[in-house]
Amino acid sequence: MVHLLEEMEQYADEQNVPIMEKEGIEFLTNLIKEKEIKTVLEIGTAIGYSAIHMCLIDPEIKVVTVERDENRYQEAFKNIEKAEMRDRIRVITADAFDVLLEEKFDLIFIDAAKSQYTKFFEKFKKNLNQKGIIVTDNLKFHGLVGHAEEIESKNLRSMVRKIQNYLDFLKTNEEFTTIFYDIGDGVGVSTRKNK
Repeated sequence: MVHLLEEMEQYADEQNVPIMEKEGIEFLTNLIKEKEIKTVLEIGTAIGYSAIHMCLIDPEIKVVTVERDENRYQEAFKNIEKAEMRDRIRVITADAFDVLLEEKFDLIFIDAAKSQYTKFFEKFKKNLNQKGIIVTDNLKFHGLVGHAEEIESKNLRSMVRKIQNYLDFLKTNEEFTTIFYDIGDGVGVSTRKNK
């Protein structure tokens, strides 16, 4: 399995596919152990790297993961087969906004289009178990968040502003409390406030 994960890291590096940084994946897997997470909804499969990592923690863990990019979906499917996890990782190839799920999850992991983070959060929070957690990756976005005015590229500046807006949305959310961790590329862990 170590060999497969190394192959995936190399592929991601060569093909410029964003996968979770080592520090971030370590944080996520420790959180899953600590909270005894068994069911995960992942928005943004990429090549299946984090989904496989999550399933390696405990044979009872099941992941439903959504990927809209056909090439990444194919690559993820191949990797999941190699990891012999087809019965535990279900990959849905679709735009997350077109996905309707009834089931509830212990963890929702958001790691897809950064500009849509707030919409993903709002759409899928109903799929979270009462005591579940929502984890968001890339909140620092390579250290650019908080420095939007210094970015020359208009598109990049716009994306960074959207991540900043998402951070504000989390900080002022009346339903969830979020703790921010300066780990990897910045991680947020959101839990429902006790009512």
